[in-house]
Amino acid sequence: MRKHKKAWLIGLLSIFGVLLMGLVGASLYFYQYAFVPSKKSFLSGGESRIVKDGKAWLKTVHKETWTEKAAGADLKLVADYVPAAKPTNKTVVVAHGYMNTKEFMAPQIKMFHDAGFNVLAPDDRGHGQSQGNYIGYGWPDRLDYLKWINQIIKKQGQQSQIALYGVSMGGATVMYLSGEKLPSQVKSIVEDCGYTSIIDELTYQAKAMFNLPKWPLIPSVALTATIKAGYNVFDASAITALHKNTRPILFIHGSKDKFVPTSMVYQNYRAATKSKKALWVVKGAGHAKSFPDHQQAYSKRVVGWFNANW
Repeated sequence: MRKHKKAWLIGLLSIFGVLLMGLVGASLYFYQYAFVPSKKSFLSGGESRIVKDGKAWLKTVHKETWTEKAAGADLKLVADYVPAAKPTNKTVVVAHGYMNTKEFMAPQIKMFHDAGFNVLAPDDRGHGQSQGNYIGYGWPDRLDYLKWINQIIKKQGQQSQIALYGVSMGGATVMYLSGEKLPSQVKSIVEDCGYTSIIDELTYQAKAMFNLPKWPLIPSVALTATIKAGYNVFDASAITALHKNTRPILFIHGSKDKFVPTSMVYQNYRAATKSKKALWVVKGAGHAKSFPDHQQAYSKRVVGWFNANW
């Protein structure tokens, strides 16, 4: 009888060990897939005409290269600073999306430049010209953006007026940032198609792309990322940050977004209980397509929001 129990226990432990090894292997694979900067097969290829035209414009406009050290990490970060054609103390900080760069945001940089604002557009950790071997999904990056904001104030003076703008991962970044103790010079925020949390976005993508449930894979991947990348993935919540936010914030999301589900914008909007807020769900727009598909209306809304809240 004891031999049977012992054999049963050994068999059970063996099965558990195999499952645990499989989970560890899967977690490492998905960490590489989702958190390590590289060409991603699940991202749409090619650049739109608006991005190509924007990049061509960005090459010709007068700009400066700014650098900053990442918060809590020995990484050099790089940004483009595009001063307005006429002197102004109004600056928009632009946050790019997942596996994009500051150059990819050139159409929006031009939009703000045309509106008479200075623009600061950083490359996040692990993106573009900035150093790093992991993707922060906006969470560690929020503290880097706080340093960029302080650099603007240091260079332009206490009279600076600063607005925050981000798309997709950049949208999450500025929402995360909204929960920090911001300088009084930060006046307002626009977020476009940002997610509620890293965990929520990973869960959605696991189901959408691989038909996998949240448990046990996503917590295991998040734990792997927390260990390997050195920031707490579990803490990253736009909902928590927005509960603390006091700056006026405009939420934008496409009604046909299949990458960051439209349902998330309603959760984010409801979480902003302490601030002036507005919501624009753009009918028929896919992920990060609200601006390309509706440039004139988008510019009017976004620039109008900043002008109303400086």
